[in-house]
Amino acid sequence: MALRWRISALVAAAACAVAAAVGVLVHEFSRNRELSQARESARVTLDRAAVTYTRTGEVQGSGAALDAPGLPGDLRDLVEQGHRGTEFTTGPAGPAMWAARPAGSRVLSVRVDLTTTMRDIGALDASIVVAGLITTAVVLPLGVLTAGRMSRRLRTAAGTARRIAAGDLDARIAAGPRPRDEIADISTAVDTMAGALQKRLLGEQRFTADVAHELRTPLMGLVTAAELLPEGEAAGYVRDRVRVLGTLVEELLEISRLDAGAEHADMSPCPVGPLVREVVARSGPATTVVGADETADDADGDTDGDAGAATVRTDSRRLERILTNLVVNAHRHGRAPVVVTVSDDGRTVTVRDHGPGYPRTLLDDGPQRFRTGARERGTGHGLGLTIALGQAQVIGATLEFGDAPGGGALATLRLPAVPPPAGADPAGPAER
Repeated sequence: MALRWRISALVAAAACAVAAAVGVLVHEFSRNRELSQARESARVTLDRAAVTYTRTGEVQGSGAALDAPGLPGDLRDLVEQGHRGTEFTTGPAGPAMWAARPAGSRVLSVRVDLTTTMRDIGALDASIVVAGLITTAVVLPLGVLTAGRMSRRLRTAAGTARRIAAGDLDARIAAGPRPRDEIADISTAVDTMAGALQKRLLGEQRFTADVAHELRTPLMGLVTAAELLPEGEAAGYVRDRVRVLGTLVEELLEISRLDAGAEHADMSPCPVGPLVREVVARSGPATTVVGADETADDADGDTDGDAGAATVRTDSRRLERILTNLVVNAHRHGRAPVVVTVSDDGRTVTVRDHGPGYPRTLLDDGPQRFRTGARERGTGHGLGLTIALGQAQVIGATLEFGDAPGGGALATLRLPAVPPPAGADPAGPAER
C-alpha cells in the first residue's frame, strides 16, 4: 500500500477512534447522570410516602405503592431483610428506577418511569454517531490532501535520487527551506550529496583528460624514437609497448569525451550485416557470424546466406567501435569459438564466447574501468567494455552483459527502433 493511503487510513482510523471514544464517554456520563437523578428522585418520593403512610396508614397520592406486583425480586428480598434500596430495570413495561423500603410487614415501593429519558439518551447517541461521521468526512479529505503532498514530495526526492544514480548529476530536488520539516531535510541532504558527488567526479574527469592530453606529447616522442631503433627483438618489444601505451592514451581521451558529454551521434542508414562481417574479418578466423536465417559466415569471407541484411538508422562509426570492442574482448578474455548473431531486423546483435564467462562483479555493477574482474579472463585495462557501454548510450542503444546458456560470456546490443536525433545530447555513460 502506498504511503499516501497508509497515512489516509491512519487519519481515518484516528478520527473514528476519537469519535468513538468521545461518544462512549458522553453516553456513559449522560446515562449515569440520568440514573443518578432518577435514583435520588425515587428515594425522595419513597421517604415522603413513608411519612404519609406512618401518619395516615395510606399511600394514595404519594406516588408510592404497597406490595407492587412489578417490584424486582432482588429488591423485594433486600427489603424483606429489613433494608432499603434502589434498582434499575428494563422490563416489558419499559426502563424504570425502583426504590423500596419496609413498611411494617409490607413493602413500600416507588417506580420512576425512564422511557423518555432513555429515548433522549438514544437520540443523543445517534447525534454523536452523526457528528463522528461528519468529523471523519471533514478530516479524511484533509488527511488525504496532506498525505498526497507528502507522498509527492517523497516521490520527487526518490525520482531525483534515481536520476542521480543513473548519471544525471545536474538533477536537484530544489526544496525550499522549511523549519522542522524532515522531508525538506532529506531533500536538502540529497541535493548536497549530489553536489559533492558531481564536484568530485568532475574533478576526476578533468584529471583523466589532463593526464591523457599531457601523455600525448611524450608519447609522440617515444613513437619517433622507437622507429629509429635498429631492428631486433628489443626494438620490437619497445614498439609493441609504445603501441599499447598509445592505445591506452586514446582510450582515456575517448572516455574523457564520453564523461564530458561531448560525443554526439551522427545518424545515417547503416546495413548491419556487412558492418558485422567487416568487424569480424579484422578479428581473426575464430569468429563466426550467424544471421537471422541461421546460416553461418566465417571470418574468411565465405557467405552461405545474407546474415543480418536489414538496414537501421544509427551511427555506423560508433556501432563499429562497439562491436569491435565486444569481439576483441571476447577473443582476449574468452575462448573460441566467438559467435556474433544478428537478428532478423538487424536491431539486436549478440557476441558470445565459450570461456569462463563474465565475472560476477561485472554482471552486478557493470564494466569498471581499469578492472578486468577475474584473473582467468586475462589481463587488460578494463576500458574496452566501458567505452562500448558509453558509445551505446550515445546512439541510444542498450548493452547488456550476461552468461550464455551452456557457459561462456554473452553481450547483447539492442539498437533502438527510433534512434535519437543527430547531435542529441546523450544521457551520459554509465561509468561516471
